[in-house]
Amino acid sequence: MTRTKAELIEIVNQSIEQLRPFLNADGGDMELHEITIEGVVKVKLLGACSSCTMSMMTLKAGLEEALKKVAPEIIGVESVENVETTIN
Repeated sequence: MTRTKAELIEIVNQSIEQLRPFLNADGGDMELHEITIEGVVKVKLLGACSSCTMSMMTLKAGLEEALKKVAPEIIGVESVENVETTIN
């Protein structure tokens, strides 16, 4: 099944929403920045997440694994820094 970009954005945002309470509890957050045509999700880490030593674990073991289960076309998750625009 091929999903549209809008459908993938919705799936990613839903997955971030599921993680958000845990991120917020530690003073952090993340937002979707981009989904590349190759299937890489790029997120911006916010608050405490931007400097947390465990942020890569959160991205890989949390968000990336959850996304790969519901959207196999997603091949990975990366963080981006110093970006202003996001997609919603």
